[in-house]
Order: sequence, then C-alpha cells, then structure tokens
Amino acid sequence: MLKLPDTGQQSSYTLTFGEDADFNINPPFYFLNNAAILTDTLTGLMWQRADAGEMTFENAQNYADTSTLGGYTDWRLPNAMEAFSILNFQTQNPTVDLNYFIKTNAEYWWTSDVQVNDNSKVWVTNAGGGIGNHAKSETISAGGIKKFHLRLVRTLKAKLINADRFAKLTDGTVYDSLTNLIWQKTPYADTLTWEQALAYADTLTQAGYSDWRLPNIKELQSIQDISVINPALNTNYFNVFGRKKFWSATTLSNRTTSAWYFDTQFGITTYQAKTSRLNTWVLRGGQFATGISTKEYPLLLSLSPNPCQAFLQINFNAKVKLIAPKLTITNIIGQIVFQSEGVKNLYKINTSDFPNGIYYLTVLDGSRKSSSKFVVSK
Repeated sequence: MLKLPDTGQQSSYTLTFGEDADFNINPPFYFLNNAAILTDTLTGLMWQRADAGEMTFENAQNYADTSTLGGYTDWRLPNAMEAFSILNFQTQNPTVDLNYFIKTNAEYWWTSDVQVNDNSKVWVTNAGGGIGNHAKSETISAGGIKKFHLRLVRTLKAKLINADRFAKLTDGTVYDSLTNLIWQKTPYADTLTWEQALAYADTLTQAGYSDWRLPNIKELQSIQDISVINPALNTNYFNVFGRKKFWSATTLSNRTTSAWYFDTQFGITTYQAKTSRLNTWVLRGGQFATGISTKEYPLLLSLSPNPCQAFLQINFNAKVKLIAPKLTITNIIGQIVFQSEGVKNLYKINTSDFPNGIYYLTVLDGSRKSSSKFVVSK
C-alpha cells in the first residue's frame, strides 16, 4: 500500500489526550469510479463496492482469478493488511463507510492469507471490525452456519519499500519503511489500563523524543507477520518477551467502555474493557505529515459531511486551545476560494456556491498548522 489509512474514528471518548480521534493521520479518501468500483487514493488499491456474496474459500479464489469486473482481469483476494485497511472504526456492523461501500449481509470477508501452521484456516475480517483466523468450513457453502463473502481488490500503484521492511535505528527504536512509523523495540514491561496506557505514551520521553503515542488498531495490525505465530511478529526487530495483548488508542464505537487490542499470539484484533490491564507498545511519527511539530496536537478532528453539498462543518480538537485560527480553502489548482479568521471550536462554511471538485482546507493558528482534503459533490 502507498499509505496506511487512518481508522476513521472521529468521536472522543475520554478527556485523556492520546486517543484515536486526537490524531487525524492519512484520513480515508475514496473516489467512486462507477456504481461497482471505487479507488482508495491513499493505498493505491481499487475495490469492488458490493462484495461478491457468500462462497467457499476455494470458490472465492477462482472467482477472483476469473473476474472481469469493470473490464479488468487482474482482480484478486486482498491480503490481511489490505482487507483491514478499509475498515472504518467510527461505524459498526458493518465497520465500513457505507457512503462508498455497499452494505450486504456478510459476517466475514475472505483474505488471501492462510494460517501459517494450519491450511484449514484463513484470515478474515468481520463486520464488527476485527480480523482473525477462521476455519474454511465455517462458511455456509462449506457446511457451516456463517456468511463468509468475497470483496475483490486490484493494485493501481504500489509503494517500493526496502528489501528488509524494518530497520534498527541507533537510538534503539525500529523504523518501518512501509508505514514510515517508528516503534519501541521493546514494549513497556508492566500492564496498564487503557487510560493509563494513553497517559504513559503521552508523557514518555525515550530515545531523545517526547512525541510518543499509543498506536491505533490499524497501526498495530500493520506489523503482524503472517508467516509466523506466537508471536506473529518479526522477532529480529521486536522484543515482546511473552507479552501478547497490546492496547490500541481505538475505542469500540458501539461499546465505548471497551477498546481494541492486538494479540501477538496469532495476530488477531479484538476488544476488552478499558479497565482491564493489558500491555502497552508505543510509536511515533505519522502526525508530522499534517505539519504538526513535536508535542503540538492536531487542530482538526474532522470535516463533515465529506463529500459535502451546501455546507462543510469543521470539527476542531477541543483539547487544543485555539488562539487566533485562520482558515484558508484552495481549489485543486491552488486558487484561494475562502478565507476567515478568529473561528470557534465548531465552524460551518457555506459551500453552496462552490463548484463540484476537490478542495484543501488549511488551518493556521500561530505556529500550528493542520490541513485536510474535502470534496464538493452536488
């Protein structure tokens, strides 16, 4: 993938800084090619909008190999990381953006990844937002009682990464050339509640840096090594020493007393009550793509609706004290179409006179800057 998309979670569930919604990193941005196909502009992947229905794993493989959807013949099953990339953790059942993907009655979606030590099991995403290893026999067509569907994907543009994806840095951290994130090599030794994990990450100074944060659930899942288990990680770079369950910054949106975590035994993602004590593993990076300097929190949480028609609502981060913010909107060729100063924490812009197209909003507040892209489509 070109970039790892954000989880889409925009709601705040705690006053403790560091939850998922406090960082708007690579927000999902889709383009509708037609009624059947969309393009994820962040990952460089093209997707089938409505899945192809329930079928066995073998039939799903054959379907992908022979599909000519949209006139293309290079469709395939997504791998686990690709399948997980389109999940939107602000929604539930299904955990995908229904402004772009078409809802079906699927409970699970096949990936191309078979469990390394048991070829009777395949990695699948589920409508609730998780990913796990399930027996092929569980689907209805194979004699089971669950609905495993297929959603096709094809690659438009791929990112060139190092032959060795990870690199050990001299400060004792690990760099991931796929996501451009920097991880602790060795996670924190003790267990913490979810709120404690957020605070630990936000106050940590390690390797000369103080901009550590708790990863969101997509960032955690992205380091899974599908070729090994227990731990499902590349142990040449990461030392987990038997620690298995790691908190993410992502809340379960329909059960807000719980948060998502990553289990390194196999690589599944699931959730647990925030008062439970799990392990904590932190990272840094990503937020700098929006112009945020060290320890300066993002100004923008979300733009909605996006695409918009008559108005665009700007949701600022309530945890950031705004001083004298200035808004500037430019069109795709760089012309300024809107400017305003001294806005409040919730601000609505009239876009009824904006021509259809892609626009860029920049918020400048002193030395702090955040930018985001939106679409006007009437």
